Amino acid sequence: MLRIDTVVENIEVGSASVDIIKQAARIIKSGGLVAFPTETVYGLGANALDEAACAKIYEAKGRPGDNPLIVHINEGFELVRLAREVPPGAQALMGAFSPGPLTVILPARPGIFAHGYGDTVAVRLPGNMAARLLIHHAGVPIAAPSANLSGSPSPTTAAHVLADLDGRVDMVLDGGACKHGMESTVVDFTDTVPKILRPGAITQEMIANVIGKVEIAGCGEAAKSPGMKYRHYAPSAKMTLVIGNPASVSVKILELLGQSDAKKPVILVPTGDKALYGEAPIMLLGRRIEEVTANIYAALRRIDELGHDEVFVQGVVESGLGLAVMNRLRKAAGNNVIIV
Repeated sequence: MLRIDTVVENIEVGSASVDIIKQAARIIKSGGLVAFPTETVYGLGANALDEAACAKIYEAKGRPGDNPLIVHINEGFELVRLAREVPPGAQALMGAFSPGPLTVILPARPGIFAHGYGDTVAVRLPGNMAARLLIHHAGVPIAAPSANLSGSPSPTTAAHVLADLDGRVDMVLDGGACKHGMESTVVDFTDTVPKILRPGAITQEMIANVIGKVEIAGCGEAAKSPGMKYRHYAPSAKMTLVIGNPASVSVKILELLGQSDAKKPVILVPTGDKALYGEAPIMLLGRRIEEVTANIYAALRRIDELGHDEVFVQGVVESGLGLAVMNRLRKAAGNNVIIV
C-alpha cells in the first residue's frame, strides 16, 4: 500500500487538544484514517457512511474483508438512521451502560452501512471524551476496529498503534493508556434471545441484571461481531495457554518449560501466583482481575519487544471479567490450549 506520513498529536493535556481533534475530524470527513483512544482500546476510525473510507481500514490493517466493523456514535444520534429497529432490550442496555464499553448488534437499515455482517450493524457509544469529541466534530458516525495489524495484540497506547500502523494512517491521537485495556462487550439483539458474541468489561451478570436472560455465543457461530472468526491478539512468539487451578497449572507450565527448546521462553502469570514458579522467567500481569484485563495486551506485545520466542500463560477463572480475558487468550493461543 502507499505509505502515508503519519502525524502524531498528544491530546492528554493543554487547550490545543480541541483544535487537534478538530483537525482529526477534518481528516475523517475527507475520507482519511485517524487512530484515536477509547476507554477500551485504540480505534482506527473512518467515516462509517463512506464505503471507500471504510475500505481503507481493511487495507491498513490487512483485515479480512468479511470481518465486520463497529460503528461509533455520540449521544443524541438517532439509531434508526442505521437500524431498522431497536428492540426494548437494546434500549435498556444502552441506557444502563452507554456511554461505555458496550456494543449492540441491530438489524441494519438497507444500503446505509456496507461493512456489517449480512443485514446487521454493530453500534457503540464510547465513554472516552476524546473519542466523543472526534465523533462530534466529524459530524458523522465513525467505523473503527482496533488500531493494529490484523491478528496482533490490540493497542492500548499510541506507541502500540505506531508500532503496527505508522505510515498506514493519516493521524494518531495520543490520549495515554486506555482505561479498560480490552474491547467492548458485544451483545446481539437480532435473534430471539440476546446473545453475548464477545465478552468484555460489561459482564454477563451485569447484562442479565438489566434485561434478564442472555446467552453466550458458542464456537462456530456466524461472525456478526469482530473477534469471532479469526485468530486474534497473538504475539509472534509461540504461545501455550494452560487452564486449571493455579497449583496444577504451575506444575504443568514448569514441565513444559523444561521440555522447551526455546532460546528465551517466559511465563505470564497473575502477580498473586508468582511464588509458584520459583526462579523461572516470569512476567507479572497484576494482582486484581481488573489489572490483568488492562495489562494483558501490553504484556503480549512486550513479549515480542523483549525477544521472547515462546510464552506459557496461566489462565484465570472464567467468570466476570475473567471470561473476557480467557476469550482473548484462547484466541491468541489458537489450538495450543491445555486443561489440567
